[in-house]
Amino acid sequence: MKIPFVSFASVHELLRTEMIEAFSAFYDSKQYILGESVASFEAQYSAFNQTKYTVGVSNGLDALHLALRALGIGKGDEVIIPSNTFIATALAVSYVGANPVFVEPDIRTYNLDPGLIEAAITSRTKAIMPVHLYGQPCNMDAIMAIAARHNLFVVEDNAQAQGATWKTKLTGSFGNINGTSFYPGKNLGALGDAGALTTDDGELRKKAIALRNYGSTEKYKNEVVGFNMRLDECQAKFLSVKLPHLNDWNSQRRQIADWYFEKLAGVEQVILPYSEPDAYHVYHLFVIRTAQRDELQQFLSKNEVQTLIHYPIPPHLQEAYEHLNYKAGDFPIAEEIANTCLSLPVWPGMQENDVHWVSEKIKKFYND
Repeated sequence: MKIPFVSFASVHELLRTEMIEAFSAFYDSKQYILGESVASFEAQYSAFNQTKYTVGVSNGLDALHLALRALGIGKGDEVIIPSNTFIATALAVSYVGANPVFVEPDIRTYNLDPGLIEAAITSRTKAIMPVHLYGQPCNMDAIMAIAARHNLFVVEDNAQAQGATWKTKLTGSFGNINGTSFYPGKNLGALGDAGALTTDDGELRKKAIALRNYGSTEKYKNEVVGFNMRLDECQAKFLSVKLPHLNDWNSQRRQIADWYFEKLAGVEQVILPYSEPDAYHVYHLFVIRTAQRDELQQFLSKNEVQTLIHYPIPPHLQEAYEHLNYKAGDFPIAEEIANTCLSLPVWPGMQENDVHWVSEKIKKFYND
């Protein structure tokens, strides 16, 4: 049996007719840039995410970049981010000229540890950017309380957690302005690059709308130096078709996770994901940890089980950030996660027998 890391087969088959109809409507509309499809999806996603406003943009990195820029964060400012995250989180900070300040995660949840944030705050700190990594919500009560005490902005990186909640409140609805990604492999994925900002602040919405479109809200009148970072009309159409299915797909991901928990229970060499009691985890990724990560990955590959590593090199050790003068050992928790984590296959439509196959191969690796 061959188990890919991700498969779109069941989702694409389910939605094939609707998606083709959506493309035909887009094709015939003759509205290809910032038309009714983008506006409609923005309204739908706001209703889903329980925020007043959504601003569709070109991708998740651009969403985070524009969120920081809309807040006026720039050169010499500092933004606190987790030391284990995808590089886009740090890049967004760099794009506005600010400095990323890395803070270690909780080793259980892999998310930013609220207990370590205040020690990293300086007079230059302007914002905290929590990342709901792998689909697990951060402890937003604690993070928002810290931000309030120190008069800091909060920008949620919600790229991996659409539909997740912390104490029943949706991720992407806590911060001042937040970014998400609709990259095809996300829980809500387009058929290409796409992203969005979410906020309850009307002024931030206006700034983001201008920034995504050359700094303009009126054709040929440019209020600020802006960018070409607009959500594509065609992708907005596709996302509108897929959005009503997101909660069901998240439920399927949680069922798949439950199967993994059941079938891998008792494998002492494997550390299974931990979910906070107040978190509704949507398992964008099912990430285990093991000291024999590389050997296990090779074994699974030979047995036609595809896995990935999210992420093998923490941002502080990337060549792009060597100017910050960090070295191995500076963020040991992030480095421990990077050296031991392995993402197992999970996607809507994955069956229990698929999970059983993967789990049995993992058991065989440790038992032989």
